[in-house]
Amino acid sequence: MNKPQKIHSDFQHFLSLKNEKLIDLFSDLRTYILEIYPNSNELLYHTHALTSVFSISEKLSDAFCMIPIYKNHLNLGFNKGTLLEDSHYLLQGTGKWIRHIPITTSTDYRNEKTHQLIKSAIALAIEDMDTPSKSIGKTYSKIKLS
Repeated sequence: MNKPQKIHSDFQHFLSLKNEKLIDLFSDLRTYILEIYPNSNELLYHTHALTSVFSISEKLSDAFCMIPIYKNHLNLGFNKGTLLEDSHYLLQGTGKWIRHIPITTSTDYRNEKTHQLIKSAIALAIEDMDTPSKSIGKTYSKIKLS
């Protein structure tokens, strides 16, 4: 198995300002997602949350999941969560598309139910993609360092 790509320095700058528990959870969840889909492209944002988005292309519209990190918590978000079969009722939220799983420990995502949800989100993203991407395993930072 390939080692996941290194965390981008722009993202690392803001991540290092978070508490150790959030950093550890983020790092492990990111590794878990990249183990499931090693060809993921990672799109990085710093808006209301520090967010790592995983996409099958370089486009946000082709993303299958994300990890937004807030001040004291993080989530595993699904960009098209309302379209996913969630027979175990893992997903929360009320938005038009996005749903999330609150993450407090690694057992919230290192389980078969969440694994299958991530795989379903990947399959949906591939099915919905307009044109195949030539970008594989790259990181795109949208973070502006002042």
